[in-house]
Amino acid sequence: MTRVLTAADVDAATARLHGIVERTPLQLNVRLSAMAGADVWVKREDLQPVRSYKLRGAYNRIAQLSDEERAAGVVCASAGNHGQGVAFACQRLGINGRIFVPLTTPRQKRDRMVAIGGDAVELVVSGDTYDEAAAAANAYAATSGAVIVHAFDNPDTIAGQGTVCAEIVEALGKAPDVLVLPVGGGGLLAGVVTWFGERHPETRIVGVEPAGAASLTAALAAGEPVNLERLDTFVDGAAVRKVGDAPYRVIAPAGIEVVTVAEGAICTEMLDMYQTDGIIAEPAGALATAALRSAVRVERGQTVVAIVSGGNNDVSRYSEIVERSLVFEGRKHYFLVNFPQEPGALRRFLDEVLGPDDDITLFEYVKRSNRELGPALVGIEMGNPAELPGLLARMAASPMTVEPIDPDGPFYRFLI
Repeated sequence: MTRVLTAADVDAATARLHGIVERTPLQLNVRLSAMAGADVWVKREDLQPVRSYKLRGAYNRIAQLSDEERAAGVVCASAGNHGQGVAFACQRLGINGRIFVPLTTPRQKRDRMVAIGGDAVELVVSGDTYDEAAAAANAYAATSGAVIVHAFDNPDTIAGQGTVCAEIVEALGKAPDVLVLPVGGGGLLAGVVTWFGERHPETRIVGVEPAGAASLTAALAAGEPVNLERLDTFVDGAAVRKVGDAPYRVIAPAGIEVVTVAEGAICTEMLDMYQTDGIIAEPAGALATAALRSAVRVERGQTVVAIVSGGNNDVSRYSEIVERSLVFEGRKHYFLVNFPQEPGALRRFLDEVLGPDDDITLFEYVKRSNRELGPALVGIEMGNPAELPGLLARMAASPMTVEPIDPDGPFYRFLI
């Protein structure tokens, strides 16, 4: 029989996690409030000991294991944050654990798992996606007898994630009008829906998925969890090919609003959070606040809470984050340009085609053996994105053949 999760389960998890997890601050955000025309507060789960809310679910699950299960050890699959929560719990409770992560997990997250878990955990890199790592973890559990600690598809994990709810209401002094939160496998959303659905059903709850990994959106459309055919793993903390069965059973009947946000918009929000708010968010951590830029509309004067779910971002990723943001905002464009092999061709391109505030950020000949033409890959950063039609018109009028590179096409992925 399927266990029915209740708000009482979430409250029990809250008591169990007392003194283990941080009661992270709820902060009024001036930038987002001005943007949304409402009072926007951010719940700083990036300030947990493992820098994400995942500690809540992992510890709540592991702390309830029997002595026999603890002796068998635990195993999990993780894109990074859940693994850190499992590592923390294993080290704290003296339980051996094995953590499977995909190749796409940033090195910063891998290093943190090892540092947090110490001798209590073993890290195994397996597969290109979270789902492939999960398959390896399941196979290991079947042969070793280790207990699977799922990142989202378990009632105890869901109840642990839901413990963020009471903290929000207590810190705010009331239930928010709107609560916006990120969605990967659906565990956090299911916990929130369970608790708020019973205690404060008047709160509007909005789940936010990355456009390239919208597994909940696909499940709701199909009427059941389904595998995504294509998966963009950039938002690694929320890149799940199939939403969890247990979360889906909670979320689907509730009629929750679910929106998607483009990866480029997430990058723009990450940069604003860093430069304006002083918050280092990972891509999944910026999902909820990025949705307030355009995907989620709120009424003037409402009280809105957005959950910053994690801050485990590798500094080496910022060059890609800046690139994706520029492309999304229409400031960065790439072209294949056939320059005639004659003196002054490049100079004419600079003088006659580029605008006064446009810069060439990349120039590379892609074929040097042609004696008549010099094909080149050219990256242009525009001072004003609105002037793109004029740039394209000047390119069309020039004697050069110019082919724009589609940001959604396969070739573009080789550029970043």
